[in-house]
Amino acid sequence: MSKQIGDDIRALRKSRGITLKDLASAVGRSVGWLSQVERGQTEPSVRDLARIAENFGITISFFFRSASRREEERGVILRNEDRMPIGSSETGLTEELLSPSLSGSFEMIRSVFAPRSASEGTVPAHPAEDGGVLISGRLSLTIGTLEVDLAPGDSFQFNEQPYSWRNDADEPAVVIWVVSPPIY
Repeated sequence: MSKQIGDDIRALRKSRGITLKDLASAVGRSVGWLSQVERGQTEPSVRDLARIAENFGITISFFFRSASRREEERGVILRNEDRMPIGSSETGLTEELLSPSLSGSFEMIRSVFAPRSASEGTVPAHPAEDGGVLISGRLSLTIGTLEVDLAPGDSFQFNEQPYSWRNDADEPAVVIWVVSPPIY
């Protein structure tokens, strides 16, 4: 279990540009201890994990999403029932992390855009490549200055561009989104 937790902590920390020293300080632990956690050499307590999760804006349950699975599955397979929601339906967007691990070169996310919802402004460009495919519903996506209306089966891909979205329909829009490198 500790190897997967450590990999996830390292991936989250790096994707947010946080140093070992800064995260260790934020959770009240030493750099050496945090380094050992990230390398799977020691297991953090539930209290330490709660502090780490809070620092990343996620729930502690994120780290236990595959805890009941066989060791050889962890980090390789993520079962449907083990998916963890990310975000809030209050914003019009709910997401589930589909990737079994954050230590790879990309992550997969299932994004559900509520009916009659829109992004709260433009999502700033970030140092990542985004892509996806609309599975169901309709979605308007603005990438830089390009505005497109997507139908089921349409896909997209862009690199380091600001974007926004809008769902004008009366049904949810579901997108399988891929981001490289991982940002969650």
